[in-house]
Amino acid sequence: MKTILKTFVLILALGMFHQGFAQKRDLDNYRLPDKRGINVFEAPKDTLTNFDGLQVRIGGASTLQFQALDHSNASTGAPLAELESNFNLATANLDLDVVIYDGLRMHLRTYLSSRHHPEPYVKGGYIQIDKLEFIQEGFMEDLMKYVTVKFGHMENNYGDAHFRRSDNAQAMYNPFIGNYLMDSFTTEVGGEVYYRRNGWIAMIGATNGKLNQSVVDVPTSPSVIAKVGFDKQLNEDLRTRLTASIYNTAQSANNFLYNGDRAGSRYYFVMENPEASSSGNFRSGRINPVLNKKLTAIMVNPFVKYKSFEFFGLFENSSGVTGGETERRTYNHYAAEAIYRFGSTENFYLGARYSYVDGEQPSGNNEEIDRLQLGAGWFMTKNVLAKIEYVSQNYSGYEAGSILDDGNFDGISLEAVISF
Repeated sequence: MKTILKTFVLILALGMFHQGFAQKRDLDNYRLPDKRGINVFEAPKDTLTNFDGLQVRIGGASTLQFQALDHSNASTGAPLAELESNFNLATANLDLDVVIYDGLRMHLRTYLSSRHHPEPYVKGGYIQIDKLEFIQEGFMEDLMKYVTVKFGHMENNYGDAHFRRSDNAQAMYNPFIGNYLMDSFTTEVGGEVYYRRNGWIAMIGATNGKLNQSVVDVPTSPSVIAKVGFDKQLNEDLRTRLTASIYNTAQSANNFLYNGDRAGSRYYFVMENPEASSSGNFRSGRINPVLNKKLTAIMVNPFVKYKSFEFFGLFENSSGVTGGETERRTYNHYAAEAIYRFGSTENFYLGARYSYVDGEQPSGNNEEIDRLQLGAGWFMTKNVLAKIEYVSQNYSGYEAGSILDDGNFDGISLEAVISF
């Protein structure tokens, strides 16, 4: 832990030193990591860039929670870990964003500390192309007004929910403390091409289908990702967005779409046994349908913001197989959240999110899980956010004797987020 703290202090010092020489931290075609990045989905597209040589932006995030949760189940043979009210491990991110050339930007995120790994490791990174000036001045500029290209070992753009989730310490965009029940998030090597014009969005992408990269020959085919939608500020008060996405892999040794988050769940040790470890059981409270061999997932996301009110919805249908299964199983995921922001600069908010998942387990049992989250937040500055959340989650349909048989956890959590 001392090494992590020393590393983070050094990064902050370097950032302040760098700030003395570079006044511009708001990069072009870039989602800001503070309050101004809320309700931004894909990084904005604006070809009116202001390139003035190589620019390096050092940023990061630090987040800490206090957890007061209780859990129970109906099983007499599967005991649960004893929980106490206390602080979780502090998490930290380091972000490097580099404007390499006019319309050419690189992003790299490192998890300095996370629930899964207390030591630093790279989450992923990509290069983003919004202009082709590096080939020739004005090259294909009429087309590049509407086109963006990304490629790297990166967070893949399936659905819109991943834009509102906490990414380890970067929890500024999430109005709640926990992420979604079925957390659709993965990092694979691939590329994405976007076309955006008059509010319309179209994206097509492909990856090698692997989270853990290897040249060893395994039966994994490329994954295809696509998204289409509409997002526009219709007038001063009303913004609407509606997208539909698909993720498909015909064959995979082990697909990670629903267990690709290596940072970990915010609900520490819930519904885990007494021998559970923080790093080994880092996905507590999440639902993994284990459709990791052949997977087709479709997600639809409506978003509406009218004055101070906003609504975000999620419908997801996933089908596939695991192990030696021959018949495809299906899971459905539903979520709806409503947020009311208030204050002179909307620096306070109240919110509610309800999630529900049902699907067939490999055992043949049909499981049902629902979660209610009630939250509130205060932006003390644009870089500092304090949250409080009540959560209640219920499990049904599990086999007798299972640790999740008629399981439940609920309670209060607090979270402090710094992001810059």
